Amino acid sequence: MQGVSTRGRAAARTAAAAVSGLLAGYSALAVAELVSVAVRPEASPVTAVGGAVIDRTPAPMKDWAIRQFGSNDKLVLQLGILAVLALFAMALGVLATRIRRTASLGVLVVGVVGALAATGRPDSTTPWDAVPSLVGAFVGAGVLYWLVGRLATGTARPERTGPQSDMRTEREPEPPADTDGRAQRAESAGGPGRRGFVLGAGAVAVVSTGAGALGRELNAGTAAEAEASRAAVRLPAPASPAPKLPRGVDERLPGLASFTTANRDFYRVDTALTVPRLDAGRWRLRIHGKGVTTPLTLDFQDLLRRGLIERDITMTCVSNEVGGPYIGTARWLGAPLAALLREAGVRPPSQGGPADQLVARSVDGMTIGSPVETVMDGRDAMLAVGMNGEPLPFTHGFPVRMLVPGLYGYVSACKWIQDLELTTFDAYDTYWVKRSWARKAPIKTQSRIDTPKPFASVKAGTVTVAGVAWAQHKGIDRVDVRVDGGPWRQARPATEGPRDTWRQWLWEWPARPGTHTLEVRATDRTGYTQTSKRTRPIPNGASGRHSVVVTVT
Repeated sequence: MQGVSTRGRAAARTAAAAVSGLLAGYSALAVAELVSVAVRPEASPVTAVGGAVIDRTPAPMKDWAIRQFGSNDKLVLQLGILAVLALFAMALGVLATRIRRTASLGVLVVGVVGALAATGRPDSTTPWDAVPSLVGAFVGAGVLYWLVGRLATGTARPERTGPQSDMRTEREPEPPADTDGRAQRAESAGGPGRRGFVLGAGAVAVVSTGAGALGRELNAGTAAEAEASRAAVRLPAPASPAPKLPRGVDERLPGLASFTTANRDFYRVDTALTVPRLDAGRWRLRIHGKGVTTPLTLDFQDLLRRGLIERDITMTCVSNEVGGPYIGTARWLGAPLAALLREAGVRPPSQGGPADQLVARSVDGMTIGSPVETVMDGRDAMLAVGMNGEPLPFTHGFPVRMLVPGLYGYVSACKWIQDLELTTFDAYDTYWVKRSWARKAPIKTQSRIDTPKPFASVKAGTVTVAGVAWAQHKGIDRVDVRVDGGPWRQARPATEGPRDTWRQWLWEWPARPGTHTLEVRATDRTGYTQTSKRTRPIPNGASGRHSVVVTVT
């Protein structure tokens, strides 16, 4: 029984050591969160490391994460980072029962990794970004060293007295030696016992929770200022209002995507773990670079005072698989971008301009490159300030984002924009181009079946098949549907809206019992019919025809 008791004490000691490591990691993150208030929220370790992971993740893996988790991909990443940190912290706690100083040093190493990640981010402009991770790591290392010391005290072998003290059939194991060569039993002689460890662990948990909560509250105060800034924005009436949408542009059929996508439902794909929350009153945009004869610096009110345009535009993410959800239409309000560039003296390459790439930079360090020729070819490229009648939501780029109809977002739609530089494609590769995506990426002609849904079961008879098709800046001419690889049947397109928007379509299918495959294709105004060849999104957008399998009963 004594052997069983010994093993039980060893297991309890290991569990307590793991808890010590977990609390050390928790205290490190909590203190780092509090310290980040004095630097910036993006410098907190989880955000910094998460951003570094995103930056170094291969494009195919990013594509997989978006497909699997959608807009929750960032939450999954953060939870994954926390899980890895928790396991590592518990391992360090167990290690500390044998080599306490080395294990504590391990916490410092993790802090250095966080500091390097923070200062290595594209949006980092100061070495102070390393401070939250380093301070948190020092605190975590101290907590681990102290808690394991309390644990050693609490599990020290009690002094035996009496005639039976030497009548042991099995010698109890000696506590492991510390790195300084002194036995923990000697170090802990006369300590307060198990209760002392529990009280110490509880105190660490309470203080860490308070520090983390205070840090979050203070960082939220900065966000509250930005919220107030957005609430105070009064968007002016557009100098060029959007044309009234014709009747019949939205069929309002159950299961069919509505023509205009509500802000709350609009897709979001970006690399920002922490959504930037900017004060519009402090926002500035700089326009400079190759071929700029009059560099400009604009504030938010400068932008609002210009003749704003209002347009219905469909945006598409390059990560969208065939038939995917990362597409939506909104009514955007913004300043014409080509006019601003001309004011700065910019000429497109076709008119002798030396720059062929416009690099947009975000406050989070993202860089996006657009062809100057495309931006200035007469389409409604803009610096958007409004979305569906209200200031941009923070998740969609408040206070200002860039938007170029007909180009995938990764080469046109910079959120939280703060800088525009004229350069060349040969001179500079932007964020996604460095990760093997194409430099230029016009949106491909595509179509999607919205209803019936994949693997749906429908009744025999007339079934309405409906969906959307898009070919931004070209327009959709016709849509065809076929069943089980049979002849193509022309669908009825909804009334056509602006050429930079998608178009709904419907087809009445005389459905017969059985399992059937429905397939759709679109033809744009240039006469191009979308290909049947399937390709993945990388490097310049997916291609192929969307199909769904349904059962008719």
